Amino acid sequence: MSDSVADPVTIEVSVNGEAHALPAACDVAELLRRLCLDTRKVAVERNEAIVPRSLYAQTILRPGDSLEIVHFIGGG
Repeated sequence: MSDSVADPVTIEVSVNGEAHALPAACDVAELLRRLCLDTRKVAVERNEAIVPRSLYAQTILRPGDSLEIVHFIGGG
């Protein structure tokens, strides 16, 4: 087998402008787990569309997706 063939089980996406290699079947919820982010304290935009929190586990990422993740920080 040739080493020049791309690994078909991973994809590359952009998260806040940085490239990330992920498993091909990765969803938004799994991405947030891998980044150690609390799903209750972030908002996620995928390709310029907000992903509802209720759909994180059902939103499968695709090669080339561009994601922006915003963290909510409380204070008093």
